Amino acid sequence: MVCHVYGVRIGLLSGLLLTGAMAAAESQSGHNTLSPAEAAEGWLLLFDGQTLFGWQAAPKEAWQAAEEELRANTGQPAKPAQTTKPHEGGKPATSALLLSTSPWADFLLRMDFRVDPGAQASLGLRTNPDPTAAGKAGADGYELVLASEDPSAWPLGSLKGRKKAAGAALQPGWHTLEARLEAGSIAVQVDGQEVLRYEDPKPIRRGHLALQVQTGSAAFRNIKLRPLGLRSIFTGKDLAGWKTYPQTPTKCTVTPEGYLRVQGGRGQVESEGHYADFTLQLEVFVNGQGLNSGVFFRCIPGESMNGYECQIHNGFVDGDRNKPKDCGTGGIFRRQNARRVVADDFQWLTLTIHANGPHVATWVNGYPTADWTDARPADPNPRKGRRLEAGTLQFQGHDPTTDLMFRNIRVVELPGR
Repeated sequence: MVCHVYGVRIGLLSGLLLTGAMAAAESQSGHNTLSPAEAAEGWLLLFDGQTLFGWQAAPKEAWQAAEEELRANTGQPAKPAQTTKPHEGGKPATSALLLSTSPWADFLLRMDFRVDPGAQASLGLRTNPDPTAAGKAGADGYELVLASEDPSAWPLGSLKGRKKAAGAALQPGWHTLEARLEAGSIAVQVDGQEVLRYEDPKPIRRGHLALQVQTGSAAFRNIKLRPLGLRSIFTGKDLAGWKTYPQTPTKCTVTPEGYLRVQGGRGQVESEGHYADFTLQLEVFVNGQGLNSGVFFRCIPGESMNGYECQIHNGFVDGDRNKPKDCGTGGIFRRQNARRVVADDFQWLTLTIHANGPHVATWVNGYPTADWTDARPADPNPRKGRRLEAGTLQFQGHDPTTDLMFRNIRVVELPGR
């Protein structure tokens, strides 16, 4: 594809193109993938269809990724609601718990689930990050019922201990659940029908997702999340809200199409806003083959790229997208390589960075690419150690070949729990 920035279109589908890498990563069934429109809208895959990447399992042996499904088996047979005895052998039942490594605040979640007859299962929303607490029904978080030990009391879609859903009884087979959380408002749909709307006067504002199967077996797929509440920090008309450094070789301009263009040698353009725990989504266009750049965050204000770096480099080695060159787009530079090179040069890509305390996760075109926790000693400079304090965002001018464009730059700060 030929790219001309000034006065000539970049491509008919620009930001909606599904890259060759994404097409190659698609499953035969089409499950656990994003459409081009979903990727452009900022949807994120939380289950890649093959691994437990981005999740913590307890116990590990209770969970497996198989045949494009996330499966849980407690080892405890499903039993009628009135049966409370331990299973054969006298050993107490152990719940199967799967906790997301990233916490979320306001979001729209969609997923498919299937629960075996007689099993008990739930979805934790804004759950306590302590797995022990997360396993306690409704103790610290919202427990959304998928299959209850007492369906008459807590039918499918209920918030256990809070509000009963108006849904019908759970039928065998796959179902689609959608949960929308915004501040204290929670709305739940099952198979396209709203079954619950709840307002919490004292809402829990941030927490992890928790899939929990208390007895029997269950399976999940197509787990997708779209962060809500992001606001634009780039006007598309000028550099208001951004600081440039004319003394450096980096040249920063706004194109007639409304893109932030970064060209030239070493330097940066820096946000005036400071961010600590946040979700950042933006679109990036690499206008050259194998160019190198990065999005820096929690930077020391006014200093040159002294921050954490999310790499931008779409190159890979030996024709294998699982072997990123120079960390790979979405990798945390010098900390964790991207697990797969998803994007291509000369096509718009959507990059998501989600930072919470020492934990950072990234997605490229909605595909999970890095999941890293900074265990280093604390230091004001993220290049040297763990920085939790707020800092600026910076887009890097790496070398004289640098030529990148940025658009739809949006961020939301995560509230306290």
